[in-house]
Amino acid sequence: MTPKERMAAAMSRSVPDRVPVMCQMSIGHMLLQTGAEPARFWHAADTFADGLVKMRSLYGFDGILVSLHGHSAGWERRVAALDRGPGGERVRWKNGDTTFFPFDDLPVVHPARTPVRPDFGRFDPESLPPEVAYIPVSQGLRFALDPEHLFDVISIVRELAGGEFSIHGEVTSPLDYFLDLFGFEQAMIGFLEDPGRAAQILGRFTAGVVAVAEGLVDEGVDAVKISSPFAGAGFLSMAFYRTFVLPYESRIVRAVEARGARAYLHTCGDIHDRLELMAGSGASGIECLDPPPLGRVDLADAKKRIGGKVFIKGNIDPVHVLLSGSAEIVRDDALRRVATGKPGGGYILSTACSIAPRTPRENVLVLAEAAEAGGNY
Repeated sequence: MTPKERMAAAMSRSVPDRVPVMCQMSIGHMLLQTGAEPARFWHAADTFADGLVKMRSLYGFDGILVSLHGHSAGWERRVAALDRGPGGERVRWKNGDTTFFPFDDLPVVHPARTPVRPDFGRFDPESLPPEVAYIPVSQGLRFALDPEHLFDVISIVRELAGGEFSIHGEVTSPLDYFLDLFGFEQAMIGFLEDPGRAAQILGRFTAGVVAVAEGLVDEGVDAVKISSPFAGAGFLSMAFYRTFVLPYESRIVRAVEARGARAYLHTCGDIHDRLELMAGSGASGIECLDPPPLGRVDLADAKKRIGGKVFIKGNIDPVHVLLSGSAEIVRDDALRRVATGKPGGGYILSTACSIAPRTPRENVLVLAEAAEAGGNY
């Protein structure tokens, strides 16, 4: 089987020739391993695509996750000055904003003007544009989408990968857009005080995310990851998940699967109590399945509960095992995950969440070795 075929078999819950391996990687890890200029890596589609393909080759993964898309072809024209120091690059933009790009982490934005959040109680859901204009990356960091170059990076990766590897796109849950727009405190109070208005806003965001997800599939991705990091038990109750997460993510899932690609849900932290709910979304698969102490998911238990409904991707602790452990510890852990997830197919060996920036290269290299050693059917 080719890596693409191997991933397709696992995602359809059939039996491939061996357990596939594919991890998502933090921006910081890719920067450290490729030595790329961080501002260019973040903004330039060709540089980002080249880095993704090189990292796949380095680690022998069966697939590539394109976590960012919509890079602006004219981003350098907005730069007023770029200074490179020992810790990273500092860009001063022509609009007055400043962004610091570390060599090992996500950018940090210092806006010229303090952003003003809208008042939830007075917010008109119809005022939201039909398209999403950015990706809410993390803690107020937004990645602007260029509508004229929305899927350029997908095309570049597909060309570089040559049709041999599974290519996945990524969209973000409507919940994340909601939290980003109003801020966590106002958003959570809004959900409680006016759930009707909240539902309308989530619905508008969902329509925009669906359009992007459909575009990714039309551009040729094999699967779409729906990133929903705040939907775990550490932050949201089961009742909240049923009301404000599941219906909207299910709409995205249906749109992706109707176009012939696979959709899978990505939720960090503890999802032990909602595995069946997530599997009921209609998605083909679920990640991250964080094990203790990051979460509470036992792989054997998850396989028993939902293994007949969805493929499972993940379960290796990216902090206490991959980042902090030795190569031998990682190998032993990966072999145990493979032995547990392998029976009947439908398992993809992966870290539970992203490979942390300073994870040793030699620790990641043993994952493909473990899949080859213990994953053959």
